[in-house]
Amino acid sequence: MEEQKAIGIDLSIASREMIEALISESGEPSLFEEILKANTLRPDILRLLVESPYAPENIREDAAKILQIPVEVSALLEETEEAAEQRTQTLLQKIQGLSVAEKRMLAMRGGREARSILIKDTNKQIVMAVLDNPKIKEAEVEMFARSRSIPDEALRTITHTKEWMKNYGVLLAVVSNPKTPAGVAIPLLFNLKMRDLAALEKNRNIAEVIRTAAKKIVQARKGR
Repeated sequence: MEEQKAIGIDLSIASREMIEALISESGEPSLFEEILKANTLRPDILRLLVESPYAPENIREDAAKILQIPVEVSALLEETEEAAEQRTQTLLQKIQGLSVAEKRMLAMRGGREARSILIKDTNKQIVMAVLDNPKIKEAEVEMFARSRSIPDEALRTITHTKEWMKNYGVLLAVVSNPKTPAGVAIPLLFNLKMRDLAALEKNRNIAEVIRTAAKKIVQARKGR
């Protein structure tokens, strides 16, 4: 409940679209439990839980019991590539209909597909909320750091997370991104390998001051 208040969303009054987006991917059981407890008087939300292939069986059974309907115990079938793509498109449509507060909550609680969509949002608060999602993986952070659409505030946030910056792919992605401020990128150059410094030296997409700094480090390492 404290987390809900902190991000401005009460699951008991969250829109159906918001709930659908939250449970459109496999999530942690606690999320489904929160949704169930907050929506015992909302038949439409309870039915979503009953029909969700991602909801834990006990959640589906409890929701069905409240609705007084039978529930079929079924395993989640492996998705085809076409079905997965269609689900992503459907999720995108749902997200487009959410309020800013709902998008922010989804960014902090949603799964990988939701994060990949919301990281491109034009609202910086939404983008920053994605980076606060505890389920985010380093591979995602690296992909986000390579994006030309990500705001520089997000790039700064990435560099302030030590665990992420220990990943060389993330480090290189941040430094190579033209949107990374020179004051942030230059100190990171000292942690790069020679071949990557040499590549940056020739990369005209980044600021000249960064290219010059990379060149000086290369020369210093060569003993010139």
